[in-house]
Amino acid sequence: MPVIHASDAVTHEIHGARFVSYATPRTGSKELCAWRGEIPAGTKAPAHTVDREEIFHLLIGELLVTLDGRTDRVTAGDTLIINPGATLTVENPTDHTAISWVTTSIGLRATLADGTEITPPWAN
Repeated sequence: MPVIHASDAVTHEIHGARFVSYATPRTGSKELCAWRGEIPAGTKAPAHTVDREEIFHLLIGELLVTLDGRTDRVTAGDTLIINPGATLTVENPTDHTAISWVTTSIGLRATLADGTEITPPWAN
């Protein structure tokens, strides 16, 4: 059983947020990736469309999440199911960092509104 210690996690930063990667093929995962997301106060991530299902669980804080044009306030303990092809925007309107846990299948790609494709290293 592979154990990924916090000291072994790899941190990535993009669009003002931090992604702390735990489960990836690099760490022994065969099908899934999992990471902790840290969304600082005042951060608004650009809209992006994902090509794989994501399960997004908010551990700490509060976010405004727009999923396919519908905006919801998400609070600690809430979980989002983001289906392939969905467009997502995440905003932290509070004065403290929100913490999430996200799981998806290996190979996730996201496409920004301008057509830029991102292959996040924490999900591959």
